[in-house]
Amino acid sequence: QVQLVESGGGLVQAGGSLRLSCTASGSTFSIRTMGWFRQAPGKQRELVATLTRGGTTNYVDSVKGRFTIARDNANTVNLQMSSLKPEDTAVYYCWAFATRANWGQGTQVTVSS
Repeated sequence: QVQLVESGGGLVQAGGSLRLSCTASGSTFSIRTMGWFRQAPGKQRELVATLTRGGTTNYVDSVKGRFTIARDNANTVNLQMSSLKPEDTAVYYCWAFATRANWGQGTQVTVSS
């Protein structure tokens, strides 16, 4: 079992920055990939960024050049978000794939215009 705890959401003006953090606990040795998804009101949950154990990153096109996913330590992954847009407003969920998908509780990010 893997438990995920997110932090760092909040309200920011368009053009601003936020950093989300996700700390994993439990069977962290089994984690292969960690990442972030987001879900805006009335929309499906979408992949934002992933980071494999080997260091490979992947981003959805809409955040490329603005968001960066990186490992802070063995069990913490950060999502640095810059040049935020109102369309980035969503609940952001940390995700970790071990033997199955694991999810955090979500953190709200609101970008005002």
